[in-house]
Amino acid sequence: MPHYFRVLAYVKPYWRFMAGAAGCMIVFAVMSSMTVWIALPLLQTLFGADDLQTSAAVAATPAERLQESTGLTGLRESLKQMTNDIIVGDSKMETLETLCLVIFIVLVMKNISGYLQAYLMAFAENGVIKDLRNALYRHLHRLSLAYFHRERTGELISRVTYDVMQINGAVSAAFGTLIKEPLLVLLHLVIIVILSWQLTLATFVLLPFSLVAIGLVGRRLRRSSTVSQESMADLTSTLQETVSGIRVVKAFAMESFETAKFVKQTEHYFRTLLRMTRIRNLASPVTEILGGVVGLAVLWYGGTKVISGTLLAPEDFLTFLLAMFSMLKPLKELGQVNNRIQEGMAAADRVFSILDTSPDVVDATDAVSIDGVRKDIHFDHVSFRYDEGSQVLHDINLTVPAGDVVAVVGPSGGGKSTLVDLVARFYDPTHGAILIDGTDLRSLTLSSVRGNMGIVTQEVILFNDTVRNNIAYGMDEIPLEQVVAAAVAANADTFVQQLDSGYDTLLGERGVRLSGGQRQRIAIARAILKDPEILIFDEATSALDTESELLVQEAIDRLMKGRTAFVIAHRLSTIQNADRVVVVDDGRIVQSGTHAILLREPGLYRKLHDLQFQDEAPDARGK
Repeated sequence: MPHYFRVLAYVKPYWRFMAGAAGCMIVFAVMSSMTVWIALPLLQTLFGADDLQTSAAVAATPAERLQESTGLTGLRESLKQMTNDIIVGDSKMETLETLCLVIFIVLVMKNISGYLQAYLMAFAENGVIKDLRNALYRHLHRLSLAYFHRERTGELISRVTYDVMQINGAVSAAFGTLIKEPLLVLLHLVIIVILSWQLTLATFVLLPFSLVAIGLVGRRLRRSSTVSQESMADLTSTLQETVSGIRVVKAFAMESFETAKFVKQTEHYFRTLLRMTRIRNLASPVTEILGGVVGLAVLWYGGTKVISGTLLAPEDFLTFLLAMFSMLKPLKELGQVNNRIQEGMAAADRVFSILDTSPDVVDATDAVSIDGVRKDIHFDHVSFRYDEGSQVLHDINLTVPAGDVVAVVGPSGGGKSTLVDLVARFYDPTHGAILIDGTDLRSLTLSSVRGNMGIVTQEVILFNDTVRNNIAYGMDEIPLEQVVAAAVAANADTFVQQLDSGYDTLLGERGVRLSGGQRQRIAIARAILKDPEILIFDEATSALDTESELLVQEAIDRLMKGRTAFVIAHRLSTIQNADRVVVVDDGRIVQSGTHAILLREPGLYRKLHDLQFQDEAPDARGK
């Protein structure tokens, strides 16, 4: 169970709380066993003879009697006498009063220790889960972009939320049940052994059968728990995808289709939960039935001996039965421990599979920081493929001088976005290298490379936060004046001022309260405020109407001044002022030059330009 020990490693920061909880468990177990043991004088007081023995009424001291007696019988009688010395008074009423006081004190100590144990355990358990969830979330941010292309978003959400909560059950079982319940069993076992080792031996005849049954149930439960957690991940994925794509769902009138798919998945999850419940609950009746059989056997056998007067006094036998049946509850809890651990380990397998995933793009051990581009960005025979797929880029050679604007154009699927993704180091080249001022990107720290970079894409991602916080993303100390200045430069201030609460307006998830052009301008304002040395625009205006495109393009032109920029453009009219146009087709650079030069040359660029002109101005052909 290597993952179990990995979970336990997260307990280390909370060892003081665990130690305190363990101490409280010991007190709780001792007080619980004392409530059973003091039943002896209670039974003697209520049902015994009028002349109860006390230390004064006994000729020999307890020590002398212990020396005279041998084995467990002598120990039992000595402990009984010591208890009587504390509790038994000169009369039954006095004994009853003392007994009530002792029971009250024991109950108070038992419940106070139980409360403190529960609080300290909750602090440690939830702390472990918090740290594990934080570690998982932190690791997700370290993983490369390719990982998120392979995994479903809902699956990852399920692992961070539902699976981590399942691990909590395993932690609780390990540090709560596996400490407190064995202590209770042990102390009650000591009592019944002291009272009668013969009856104790008979009690445990069926114990091996119970352990085998519990082990079988636990193995089946782990398999079912894995299926259940995967079903929950499917549910979460469907929900996330449907909510994110609700516009498409409604546009295609697919509400019934999506509902039917979700209902089918909830039905499957429902069945897996029933299977888990059926398996999990097998342990409890198995343990209880076996315990009941043992109890009845002991009751019959011990009862006959008590009646014949050959084994125990009646009050000792009743105390034995009370201690034995008091063991059933902790034994029952222990029977569930394996189930809870198996469920938690099934979740741990899924959680640690993420933590064990290594990012594809990492900092080199001797990586250095970069502060902008002084000379150029150079692609040196760069080739790239995704995993084991076909080649996406083939032997790219390109030099972009510092401060230049390079437009990247070409047919869809030609490799344009991959080219600029390599600049942002979302991926590393399969062959060749990308150099900034002569230094391989892989020798630079990721934080410094991306810290000097601003990216605006066609699909703008805004957060469910205020306009101000979306523009000043991650920069809490930025004054409002700078945020407003960035918005003005991005042609966003006018519409922001018209929002209900201006810059304090909540934008909703993914900025749903804004139009596409408005979201783009907020994203450009974010890039302006960051003030990066390198800019990447990935078809930032392709989905906008003409008016919005003009406003966004004006903001982009203002932002690119004095910066090194890569612009992927669908509308060629937006890149006429670029210092250089690079035409990419089938992963290769097939043309390179200025807009004016490429228009005079026969080739793909002129073909794309002519096709786009026909699409955008059909009336011009007839004039």
